[in-house]
Amino acid sequence: MKKFTNLFIAIGCGLLLWAAWPVSPLTLLIFVAWVPLLWLESRVTSRKKFFGLTYITMFIWNVSTTWWIWNASEPGALAAFFANSLIMCLPWLGYKAAKKWLGETMGYVSLIAFWMCFEYIHLRDWGLSWPWLTLGNAFATHTEWVQWYEYTGTSGGTLWVLLSNILIFAWINEYNRIGRTRKYFVLMASWLLLLVIPSVVINLAAKKESPPVVTTNIVVVQPNIDPYEKVSTGTFEAQLQKLIVTTEKTMDDNTGLVVWPETALYMANGIRETEMKQNDFLNPLWSFLQRHPHISLFTGIESYRAFDRSTKTSQDFNGCHVEYYNGSVLLDSSGPRSFYHKSMLVPGVETLPWFLKFLSKWFDKFGGTTAGYSKQNERTVLEEKHGYRIAPAICYESIYGEYMSRYVKNGANLICVVTNDGWWKKTPGHKQHMNYARLRAIETRTWVTRSANTGISCFIDPQGRVHQPQPYDTQAAIKMKVTLESKKTFFVKYGDIISKLMLGISGLLLVWVIYLKVMDQWFKKKFSAPKK
Repeated sequence: MKKFTNLFIAIGCGLLLWAAWPVSPLTLLIFVAWVPLLWLESRVTSRKKFFGLTYITMFIWNVSTTWWIWNASEPGALAAFFANSLIMCLPWLGYKAAKKWLGETMGYVSLIAFWMCFEYIHLRDWGLSWPWLTLGNAFATHTEWVQWYEYTGTSGGTLWVLLSNILIFAWINEYNRIGRTRKYFVLMASWLLLLVIPSVVINLAAKKESPPVVTTNIVVVQPNIDPYEKVSTGTFEAQLQKLIVTTEKTMDDNTGLVVWPETALYMANGIRETEMKQNDFLNPLWSFLQRHPHISLFTGIESYRAFDRSTKTSQDFNGCHVEYYNGSVLLDSSGPRSFYHKSMLVPGVETLPWFLKFLSKWFDKFGGTTAGYSKQNERTVLEEKHGYRIAPAICYESIYGEYMSRYVKNGANLICVVTNDGWWKKTPGHKQHMNYARLRAIETRTWVTRSANTGISCFIDPQGRVHQPQPYDTQAAIKMKVTLESKKTFFVKYGDIISKLMLGISGLLLVWVIYLKVMDQWFKKKFSAPKK
């Protein structure tokens, strides 16, 4: 059994990370989840063996936490598991190298910097972005602990997790070496409490504030349409009627905004944006809006635009130059007011980097055209006639903190998440996704409305508390008045400062390690004894 001790420890580390992840009740385990891997690094001298053990940990964490991707795409799931696990090993390999050349203390600094650098890059739109397992997301079901995310974003949570694990590991090491634990115990306890106390203070201060409540209410609709039936031909009319009927049962004369889920307006060949009013299939929609001229409708739509033949960026399809979008549109009785095109596309199913285009036919779809969507680069706020300035988030986009904060920086006062999590079926995936939106509310101190096709639809207040959550696989519509905040948080104003700082530290550490390694090789070559 001793032969397999390291293997069991690597497996146990992955299982601890899984057990601590939302929506598990064992969140506190995140503060010790990395300790087994730190222990392995201190005892496994071979870089190859350490890499193998680290990969096992990362692979188990990825599979056990996001196994539900398999329900949407088997090849996509395998690619995500293997590729993401590999990328996650890089900060740990960098840590081992830095510890060798810079010593234990700087090694710990390098682990924090390298991991946070990896997370920051993974939150960029680089083609294989998959930040679902950002460590700061671990507190999504305990938002009362992390009210200070309005200053740091999730990177503050990542720093909290990493430093806590390092202090606990150092505390254990100190006890094993000299039998005393006083120094690191005080540091560890202070660090854990340091960030809980500000959350309590912020929560108390928030209760004293009373921002203005708008006079109109918002209706969020959960139609509960099977996503695989949604893409079937001949079902659009029935689905549209279901959305309209469900909405009209809940809305009233004070309703100002109605929110429908991702791809609520879906037709097999897409909907041409410039000809929505002329589309006969949409006549029930225009009749609905004419009956209720006081409302605005924000909804998901699968659409396209046609371009002249001189346009180089568009795609050639059946002799036409077009761009397809997984998008959203703001409508009222006068017609379309503004469109948004999803910008953070799901790797493999909505986009692929150029170096993986040869794999495109391997991937099924979560909903849409494999690697076929175009996107927009601007964070454009959608302005509605009742004063709602909408930050649109389509599905996957709601897990990007700094990305969503740019809308609020540009004047948004309401985040509207439209999604279709039914591709994953009734798994932890849709629960994790909803809870991540709670972190966006805290970072921006902005209300979030969430319309999910099959659930969970809800309202989320600026403290991250969930209101009127609708269970999965339930047809429902919910109504609420929300407050419209005008002030901007530190995170909205300045972005993810901690991660940017870690990028700089990572660069300096890499240069330092490379310099020491080169100088060591030079000295060995210069002063080594000549061979006889």
